Amino acid sequence: MGYQDILYEVKEGIAKIVINRPKVYNAFRVKTVEELIDAFERAEADETVGVLIFTGAGEKAFCSGGDISVMGRLTPSVGRGWLGKCLKLSNTMRWLGKPIIAAVNGYCLGGGNELNVLCDITIASETAVFGQVGPTVGSSPIWWGIQLLPRVVGEKKAREMVFLCQRYNAREAEKMGLCNKVVPADKLMEEAESWARRILEMSPQAIKIARASFNHALDLLMASSYAGSEMLGLVYGSAELSEGMNAFLEKRKPNFSQFRKRETSGD
Repeated sequence: MGYQDILYEVKEGIAKIVINRPKVYNAFRVKTVEELIDAFERAEADETVGVLIFTGAGEKAFCSGGDISVMGRLTPSVGRGWLGKCLKLSNTMRWLGKPIIAAVNGYCLGGGNELNVLCDITIASETAVFGQVGPTVGSSPIWWGIQLLPRVVGEKKAREMVFLCQRYNAREAEKMGLCNKVVPADKLMEEAESWARRILEMSPQAIKIARASFNHALDLLMASSYAGSEMLGLVYGSAELSEGMNAFLEKRKPNFSQFRKRETSGD
């Protein structure tokens, strides 16, 4: 498969998958998701591959989430298909028999941070910035963000991240367990490759069993992700979501107050 939105290479047992849309901070669209599914499946089928490194092209972003210019035009019927593809990607990542190392360079926001938590290990550049953004644009991180974040950073911190949509630097992310190690920007891939080579020294079958066992309890939460996708799909095209998406594209603050009841004075 010839790729347009991603890069893929295999060398010395390591598969590298790169989102290659730096002009839009490596935001993903339908084609990106389809190509990522193919690449992860390709790495799984390749018996020479023992570990994967997942990153974004350029220095500005690992992934900034879904491409708002595309998501803002979704309707419930089309949005359901979009979310279905996203779920297929996350399932493909979860069910691999090989570990995935995220090498986070720059922004790791929204759906990008959900991709991050789907990975087994995260090495972050000192320039990395983490966070969720869904409620700022009328959406919600139901694509394993809600399910996995509490188990990575704790229940209270996860709710803070989702409800306040603040951003966290690499050191803050390391402290809360959102990444394993922080390194200088020019050492990011070197460090990720070092961890990958260490994993390659291990028993492949033992790693596969360990990964499946780690994921077992969390995979029971898959129903939550499916239910969340169905609910989110229904609000695509709604006035509230459109306000959030349009505000982002127009680089203004969204006016969500119009969707809340106003207090009325009584006698």
